[in-house]
Amino acid sequence: MTKYDPADRDEHGHYTGSEDTVSDHGEVEASYLQAVAAFAEDTGVEHLAVREPQVPSFAHFGSEPSVDGFGLAGLFPAGPTGFHDGAEVPLDTALELVRAMLRDSGAWCRLEAEGAFAVHVGWDQYLYIGSSRPCEEALARTRALGLFPERLDSSPYEMETDGADVQRPGDDEFWAGLRWAVAACRAGLLEETYVEGASRWHRLTRDSVDTVRAGIAPRARLAVWPDLCSDVDAVIGALPAEGLVECVWQDKGGRIHSAVADEDEFAELAARLSDAEAAALLSVYADERAPLFTAVMPDDDGVVRARWQTEPTPSDRNWALLKTLHRGEIVTGTVTRIADFGVTFVDIGGFEAMINIPELSWRPFDHPSDIVSVGQEVNAEILDVDPVRERVSLSLKALHEDPMPLLTVQIGQTLVGRVTKLIPFGVFVCVEEMENGFEGLVHNSELADEHLENPQLGIQVGDALLVKILDIDTVQRRITLSHRQAVSGL
Repeated sequence: MTKYDPADRDEHGHYTGSEDTVSDHGEVEASYLQAVAAFAEDTGVEHLAVREPQVPSFAHFGSEPSVDGFGLAGLFPAGPTGFHDGAEVPLDTALELVRAMLRDSGAWCRLEAEGAFAVHVGWDQYLYIGSSRPCEEALARTRALGLFPERLDSSPYEMETDGADVQRPGDDEFWAGLRWAVAACRAGLLEETYVEGASRWHRLTRDSVDTVRAGIAPRARLAVWPDLCSDVDAVIGALPAEGLVECVWQDKGGRIHSAVADEDEFAELAARLSDAEAAALLSVYADERAPLFTAVMPDDDGVVRARWQTEPTPSDRNWALLKTLHRGEIVTGTVTRIADFGVTFVDIGGFEAMINIPELSWRPFDHPSDIVSVGQEVNAEILDVDPVRERVSLSLKALHEDPMPLLTVQIGQTLVGRVTKLIPFGVFVCVEEMENGFEGLVHNSELADEHLENPQLGIQVGDALLVKILDIDTVQRRITLSHRQAVSGL
């Protein structure tokens, strides 16, 4: 719907008439609003929801002056915080928002009643109305007002989402992960985009996370960053030779500030930072702006209804994968590395899960490389999924039956085993004829008569030793042996 006569268009569809492309603040503007009201009445709509509110990029809400007493001034009882995604407004307020957008008064949004009605204001006084009903009376009313309606399949300002991107909700699990990241000194700064083009910054401590959460705007987008740097001189020294940067800093009063500057403004920015407590520089370019992880605040019922999305980070993708994993599930992966401390890491679809040493095998071994090798494909059972710390624990041995209980039938029997290890209080002897067979302990008191000062005298690793199986504890993984009783029973 426009004020432009279709007859005044050239062969390319461009308007060639004399109508001004800005609001007249008068009769034509009033006609637009009456037409919107007519379509709303025909549709049976009395309230509309604010969707994807915006202010000019890098502007802060409220910085744009209202025009002739209109704009957004006084439209929301709670003040500027009432202008948020999902805010429901009566039709009268919605019309004033349309007026503000027609006047280009520093803010924009979609106004919609889901599945029934929508109002989108475009460039140059083009206005798009969608309705679930024919609205023939409203069409006639629009023509009578001197405006020109034209049927379209859809508004160019409809929100388009492909649904393929990861979108993490800012739910209890997210805040638990944030709390852990702050405690682990991985994170310390939260960016809250409460309308498109305007953000607030929060510096986080272990004690402040819950307080910050309570003040977050509905449906806000969140981005988590590392903490500010207390070496402000180093931050100033890191300013690039040219280009745009965003600087975030905390003053001595604890207030957080942010500013976008280019090389012509770096001197002024450095002067502002001279008495800051801490600061950080962030790129304003999308391909270089990389927070730790992101989220969008859900509604009170836990459902994310905001349609805008954050750019997913590696951590966000990990979260999405972890949401698909469950304890007891069997996964296939490739061994990527064996850490110095023995933990084996396995790639399961782009995420590195880990296998702790006790979960590699039921049988004894000296090093994880005795069981697995880098590049090997393995099947494993998921023991635990921790989305807060982004950890997945696997087990190789869970896929195999524990062979130790099969040995319990040999309790009381005598056999010849190979000595594998000497320790101060006894010797270990392998009770199975295999390289990685189970080992049992022969305590010094069970090696020979108690009066001998050195019961291990003459015994070496690799020797064959006659032993009797006294006990097998499958829970503690202990086999108790006796050489003395084995010999005495001959």
